[in-house]
Amino acid sequence: MRRNSKKVSPMSNEGRNAYVIKHLTDAFLSLLAEKPLEDISISELVDTAGVGRASFYRNYERKEDILRSHLDTLFREWTDEWEEKDGAPLSEQVCTMIAHFEKHRSFYQLLNERGLIYMLKDAIIGICGPKPEYEKTQAYATAFVAYSLYGWIDVWFQRGMLETADEIAELFKAQEL
Repeated sequence: MRRNSKKVSPMSNEGRNAYVIKHLTDAFLSLLAEKPLEDISISELVDTAGVGRASFYRNYERKEDILRSHLDTLFREWTDEWEEKDGAPLSEQVCTMIAHFEKHRSFYQLLNERGLIYMLKDAIIGICGPKPEYEKTQAYATAFVAYSLYGWIDVWFQRGMLETADEIAELFKAQEL
């Protein structure tokens, strides 16, 4: 899942597109900190980002796609760590996951404040959940784990992200059979 980090000329199409995506993302997160998603217009977004309207639609269909793309970028970082610890106890994996959320606390708090934390569910299910090729036992077991993780994350956010990653891991470990 790791993308190659290569040098891209700022004048290339790829460089210009990276510029547009970064500016749209930064502008969107800035506007989202000020007001709810539904109150942000595409016109206001592109004006704040300093890019053209066509640049928005070349990269995204809806404003929510900016969040999904940003989540994908952040989650790629977490999944790399998750995969490195493949086979580790689930409580250790949970600690890694919560540490990721702590590292990017301001972004995830913003999602929570704006009622958008549900967007994490699809990302978590995509990473930890069942795959079409799984046989039924594995499919149900991975669904149980993925939805449990999302439930723990949701409660942690609703409680104000008070517990540390280590505290959550210990709480999770106490629940394991």
